[in-house]
Amino acid sequence: MRASRFDVSAASARRYTVLLWGPALVSMLSGCMLGGDRLDLAVDIPPAYRAAHGPAYAAPPALDWWGAFRSGELTALIQEAQASNLDVAAATARITQADALARIAGAALLPTVNLSGSATRSKSSSASSTGIPTALGGGSSERDSYSASLSGSYEIDFWGKNRAASRAAEENAVATRYAQDVINVTTMAAVANAYFQVLTAQERLAAARRNLSSGVRVLDLIKQRVDAGTASALETATQEGLVATVRAALPLLEQTLQQNRVALGVLIGRPPEYLRVRGGSLYRLAVPRITPGVPADLLLQRPDIRQAEAALAGAQANVEVARAQMLPSISLTAQGGYQSALVSTLFTPDAAFYSIAASLAQPIFDGFRLQGNLEQQQGRQIELLQLYRKAIVAGFGDVENALIAVQQSAVRERLQRDVLDASRRAFTIVDTRLTEGTVDLITVLTTQQNLIQAEDNLATARLARLQAVVSLFQALGGGWTPAPLTRSAKLQ
Repeated sequence: MRASRFDVSAASARRYTVLLWGPALVSMLSGCMLGGDRLDLAVDIPPAYRAAHGPAYAAPPALDWWGAFRSGELTALIQEAQASNLDVAAATARITQADALARIAGAALLPTVNLSGSATRSKSSSASSTGIPTALGGGSSERDSYSASLSGSYEIDFWGKNRAASRAAEENAVATRYAQDVINVTTMAAVANAYFQVLTAQERLAAARRNLSSGVRVLDLIKQRVDAGTASALETATQEGLVATVRAALPLLEQTLQQNRVALGVLIGRPPEYLRVRGGSLYRLAVPRITPGVPADLLLQRPDIRQAEAALAGAQANVEVARAQMLPSISLTAQGGYQSALVSTLFTPDAAFYSIAASLAQPIFDGFRLQGNLEQQQGRQIELLQLYRKAIVAGFGDVENALIAVQQSAVRERLQRDVLDASRRAFTIVDTRLTEGTVDLITVLTTQQNLIQAEDNLATARLARLQAVVSLFQALGGGWTPAPLTRSAKLQ
């Protein structure tokens, strides 16, 4: 399926007509001639995701998607990050700046009016430059002058230059809002992943301590066999090496735990020293089921695509500005007021004055500066077009990758759980036989190592599955759904 910006399925077309202002961009950009060629806005949109299973048409993820993991602590952390994350706060400040720039750009559409008033007292010299009095009787003269005037100027936007500049600034403000949404979605995913890292480190630490305890107990049994003459010093040293290996892994796991707690503190805008994360069992978290819907829905669900769309619309407006700058500029100016030597006669009809002027300026030769500016804006427009198309294609790729990761990580976790169950049964049997003295120590060592590795691998597999689910939420826009916007409401 191809679209002159994008086509949608019949079931989704009405929703796009209501929510998406983009069709206006299609007609606007399609009519723009760059070097004699129309912009090619065609984007291939697949009818369905290859890795998707389940209903094709589904609602987008909920705005509070993190609640599906059923962790009150995770929900509290994400809500705090929404309110206090410093990157989100900085993005909000950039919105304020963009809105102000849009108002500044829009000011050119209105006349400029100034009110001025002055009062002056002057004294002339009583002597000429040669020192001779200027008149018999000499002396200097003093004069008073008072004035009050109103002046105005207006550039007739005959070619739409100022309107296009205002529209470019408005689109930049819209893109800035979408950029904040991108940061917000990314931050929420980062909080969830950091929290899952904390739980995983806790789980691996607990497993390592259990295995350390088991290893020490086995070592004591081996030492008893050495004392009884049924085991050698080599077997003792081998078991001691295994115990030391497990013990040496504890600091790294503790470091991972503490550093992810620090990362959580930074994400929620709080000094890590004041953050307390209780954590818990990694396996008590629910694993949400997500239906991705159809690929066409992604064009509405991902703020980065909408950001690229707004940037492209702004670039089109800048091209119009650059083209209009090569055409004549027509300006009107007017001034009127009162001027008098006496305050009492300042506002009398005889003291009134006015002036009206019109001017036209046409660039003739500027060393091809304006032509170069037009070509630069056209090149920027084409660049942003390709980035817009890339954002769409990359979005489809993100969802496909996340779907594959969700499916395969679930299979991996299930298989790894089978490995752990088998390793635990084997260690239970070996432990019993070791107590009875009917098993060789190589089998004991191998069984312990398999159990340690299986427990660690299961925790890692569980983490990968949870992170894959978060990646799918993020790829689908993180529950972000834009409210219908009208042009007049965008900057409010």
